[in-house]
Amino acid sequence: MTTALYRRYRPETFEDVIGQEHVTEPLMTALRKNRVNHAYLFSGPRGCGKTTSARILARCLNCAEGPTATPCGHCESCRDLARDGAGSLDVIEMDAASHGGVDHARDLRERATFAPVRDRYKIFIIDEAHMVTREGFNALLKIVEEPPEHVKFIFATTEPSKVLTTIRSRTHHYPFRLVPPEPLMTYLEQLCREEGVATEPGVLSLVVRAGGGSVRDSLSVLDQLMAGSDENGITYDLAVALLGYTHAALLDDVVDAFAAGDAATVFSSVDRVIQTGQDPRRFVEDLLERFRDLVVVNAVPDSADNILHGMPTDQINRLRNQSTQLGAAELSRSADIINEALNEMTGATSPQLHLELLCARILLPAADHTTRGITSRVDRLERRLSIPRGAGIRQGTGDTATSSAGTAAPEPVAPEPATPEPTAPAPQATAGHETSPVVEQPRGGEQDGPSLPVAPDGSTPAGADANGSAEGRPTEQTPDVREPTDPQDESEETEGSAHPAAGEPVPEQARGPQAQHPPADGTVDDSQQSSLAGSRMQEGTSRPAQQPAPAAQ
Repeated sequence: MTTALYRRYRPETFEDVIGQEHVTEPLMTALRKNRVNHAYLFSGPRGCGKTTSARILARCLNCAEGPTATPCGHCESCRDLARDGAGSLDVIEMDAASHGGVDHARDLRERATFAPVRDRYKIFIIDEAHMVTREGFNALLKIVEEPPEHVKFIFATTEPSKVLTTIRSRTHHYPFRLVPPEPLMTYLEQLCREEGVATEPGVLSLVVRAGGGSVRDSLSVLDQLMAGSDENGITYDLAVALLGYTHAALLDDVVDAFAAGDAATVFSSVDRVIQTGQDPRRFVEDLLERFRDLVVVNAVPDSADNILHGMPTDQINRLRNQSTQLGAAELSRSADIINEALNEMTGATSPQLHLELLCARILLPAADHTTRGITSRVDRLERRLSIPRGAGIRQGTGDTATSSAGTAAPEPVAPEPATPEPTAPAPQATAGHETSPVVEQPRGGEQDGPSLPVAPDGSTPAGADANGSAEGRPTEQTPDVREPTDPQDESEETEGSAHPAAGEPVPEQARGPQAQHPPADGTVDDSQQSSLAGSRMQEGTSRPAQQPAPAAQ
């Protein structure tokens, strides 16, 4: 018959206690300076080292070389208080759960008045101190407040709030905490090497998860797995079967089916969970744990192994692939749905029904009309079309440009030329007409936009830019700022037209740039302003053949 792991490997010095450096280091400093208090209160979750630290403190106080921070381990007191020792008459351990009444408190008070039998101090370790009744605390109050020089009290409890306030105020309170996963994982690996038991990747992660940060609980789980292992060591399948967790392969199948929208695989996996007798709530917990890992990997893909401690490298690579297939928005939405379903399954009469509805909601993001559902659908479309985020957004506008292939393509925006501000106020738009820019675009046939240069013979030069007009698509409207042309060139462009006499209306096509555009200095006389206003109001309708000629400047 073997001894349990948590008893065989119980620490005997403060250096051996893992994950409680915030408690052990101040205690060791107080022992070195010989500033030890008469009463201590150790509080914290179960299995985190409260009673073990109380025994180590008693060992340090009664060591032949003490009080010391490192007991020698060779004197009679150290041997009696070792993990396999017989115990000491001067160190009394009491379980307050069965000795918390007023009669037990009076008996303890009478025993405290006697001097120690052999050692330096008589130390009382009261475990589960919150179970002491109010009358019992009142009976201990006087001796805890003013004990004899040879008496030390150490209270250990998981609920310090239930300890009488007058008792708690007379002690040095040291709160213990749950052990983080990383040091606990290292400690378990060391124990497996000392025991000569091989473990497959992922087994110790399940042990740490089952222990919940408690060293004693983790050692108990590991001891159970060691007892059921064969000559091959502790396999992953054995750990999953004994601890009741969902196999990683099943979780991978479900996540991949969610990413592909494969409802058949999802519901067949749910049926396999039910048929194998696994608890649906445990499956949902494991699924939520998997999506939490996916969210972490998606957020920090390069340093995920620093956060997901103990996870194998191949599993992390598989999580990276799954997070890429799902996307950040879908991962967040699915995790929220799973969390809500897990809360609803508490006390439910049909957990299988909640599990199936959970899978249906994840597979159908279109039914979610909230912000997370819309974001998830947009994210899914972007991944299917391989669109980089923000690639189709024009600079300064909210329009999205799409190419002929259906994918978003950024369209270059022509820079606006710097034009002087006109001194004349902009005219208001009339009913049925939009307000046009101050500078009128010359018309070239039926299309709007900048006109193409025309050769003297009426043809278009070979190097002209025909985008938009060749395909019948309107181009971006930009102010047509052209250099003034020679009057002789304009006369050649309008072949067959005679120069009008003075006082006759001038056709719009025959007017030069000086008559169609305001001067460069921004000054417009009255005749030009009226002519421009009339041309703006008539844009989009049939134009008169002739307009009155502007007065000579």
